[in-house]
Amino acid sequence: MSVPQRIAITGASGLIGTALVGHLKAEGHTVQRLVRRTTVGSDEIQWDPQTGFVDLEPLRGVDAIIHLAGVGVGDKRWNKKYKSEILNSRLLGTTAIANAVAEVKPQVFISASAIGWYGESGNRAVVETDRAGDDFLAAVCREWEAAADLAGDVRTVKIRTGLVLDPTGGALGKMLPLFRLGLGGKLGNGKQWWSWITLHDQIRAIVFALENQISGPVNLTAPNPVTNQEFTAALARAMHRPALFPAPAIALKIALGGFSSEVLGSKRVIPHVLQEAGFTWDYPHISEALAQLIED
Repeated sequence: MSVPQRIAITGASGLIGTALVGHLKAEGHTVQRLVRRTTVGSDEIQWDPQTGFVDLEPLRGVDAIIHLAGVGVGDKRWNKKYKSEILNSRLLGTTAIANAVAEVKPQVFISASAIGWYGESGNRAVVETDRAGDDFLAAVCREWEAAADLAGDVRTVKIRTGLVLDPTGGALGKMLPLFRLGLGGKLGNGKQWWSWITLHDQIRAIVFALENQISGPVNLTAPNPVTNQEFTAALARAMHRPALFPAPAIALKIALGGFSSEVLGSKRVIPHVLQEAGFTWDYPHISEALAQLIED
């Protein structure tokens, strides 16, 4: 974006939010973070997703609102209470922000979603026009994206994020210690498809969505999904370690509970909208991506 803009962001302290704030500031934009506590400066705006409160006055005149907030789906074992937290943090938060968007009318509203929308897709490749799946996370994504529609006639982009790769956090951050010890390996039978993107390209894709007149659901994944076996083999090569210790499906189900369905499930997601819009990935292939990310 050549012209400096004023951009408000929820979830600014998360893995993606932190990187995005840093990138936007480096490009000369003014970033205001929505926070749940009392504000301590002009770069903060108060909101409360539980009550639906958003301080509208500081939001007036913003060029874009980016909504990334929501509890992590893999942070805790899935029980009834945590599944409720996963849904409510997205539904309540997105409803509050979308209503604020409808009021202050920025040029664009970018709202987080996930490739969980598609449910179990097996070996079938899916794109943005495919229907939602029928499992828990697919149901969450349906409600999540429907809440974003409350923004009304503001251009709205629903970013369906895949597995974001960065050594400082997320799934890759959790896998690295095991692989460094030579204890890594495929998960389950390894045939399940993983749709991934580097954090670097994730940020570039969000900025691309800000700058270009695209709207609706957008898959934020690399154009070359891989099977879990291919992923773990590439990770082992990048780290110069073996990948000899597969994690049996039953062990993952015991350890992870309901979230094991996401680790063992298959989502072969193609970023058709980004491809058609002319976006180019700096890291479209898993081997080059992991080689760049891993410093052993």
